[in-house]
Amino acid sequence: MSTNDNPPEEPMGSELPPHEEPARPAGPAAAGGGAQPEKPGAPARSGRQRLVEAVWPPRVSRAQLIVALLLFVLGLGLAIQVRSNSDSSALRGARQEDLVRILDELDGRTKRLEDEKQRLEDQRKELESSSNQAEEARRQTVEKERQLGILAGTVAAQGPGIVLKITDPTGQVQSDQLLDTLQELRAAGAEAIQVNGVRVVASSFFSDEGGGIGIDGKKITQPYEFKVIGKPQDLEPALNIPGGVVQTLEKEQATVAVTRPAKIVVDALRAAKQPDYARSSSS
Repeated sequence: MSTNDNPPEEPMGSELPPHEEPARPAGPAAAGGGAQPEKPGAPARSGRQRLVEAVWPPRVSRAQLIVALLLFVLGLGLAIQVRSNSDSSALRGARQEDLVRILDELDGRTKRLEDEKQRLEDQRKELESSSNQAEEARRQTVEKERQLGILAGTVAAQGPGIVLKITDPTGQVQSDQLLDTLQELRAAGAEAIQVNGVRVVASSFFSDEGGGIGIDGKKITQPYEFKVIGKPQDLEPALNIPGGVVQTLEKEQATVAVTRPAKIVVDALRAAKQPDYARSSSS
C-alpha cells in the first residue's frame, strides 16, 4: 500500500484570508490633541514628571486672583474678630467674688472722682464770686498744702475711719499679703494710713525681714495694726467682700478684727524728701 507524499489540496471555493494592513502608530490626532509626542531618542518621562509639567508653572486667571484676594480679606477679618473676642473674655472666667470686688472698686473710684470734680467746681465758683480773689486764692493754697502734707505724711491727720488688727499666731502672713491689704484700703478711699507706728505713703514698700515684716526698712511685729482714715462705710465692706482680704488672711490661720472708733488719729510723721530728679514743669 503506497503512501501519497503530496499535501492535500485546498477544497475548491474556499476564500483566502483578507489582507491585513499594518497598524498605524497613534499620533496627536488619535490622542485627541493631548500630550506632545516624545522626540526620538529622548528619555522616557515618568508619571511624576508629567504631573509636575501639568501643574507648574501655575496658570492663574484674573478671576481666580480676585477670589483669592477676597478669601484673604475674609480670613483676616475672622482672625481679628476671634482675637477681639478672646481679649474681651478675660472677665468671663472670673469668679463671682472677683467680679463683685471689681465692681465695688469701680463704683468707689467713680464716686471719688465725682466728689473731686464737684470740689474743684466749688473752688472755681468761690474764686469767681469772691470780692477779694487774692485772699481766697491764698486760703485755697494753704488748704491744698495741708492736703498734700497729709498725703506725703509730713503732717498729722485725724478723722473718721477704721482700725484693722491682724493677729498671726502661726507666722504664716507674709509681706505681700499686708501689701494687698494696703492696696485694698487705698482702692476703697483711704486717705491716711499708719501701720504699727509707721506712716505709709505712696513710696512705702513692704519686705520680709528675717522672720518678720518690714515697712520702708523698719521691722514691725504682730499684731499688725492698721489705723486708716477714710469713710468707714466704704473701707470695712471692701475688706469683707467674698475672696477679699479678710478671707485670704483667715486661710492663713490669722485672726482679723475691724473696729470703727469715733476718731482716728494718724500722728506718725515722715521727713519731707527733696526729689533728686523731678522738677516742677512750671519753673
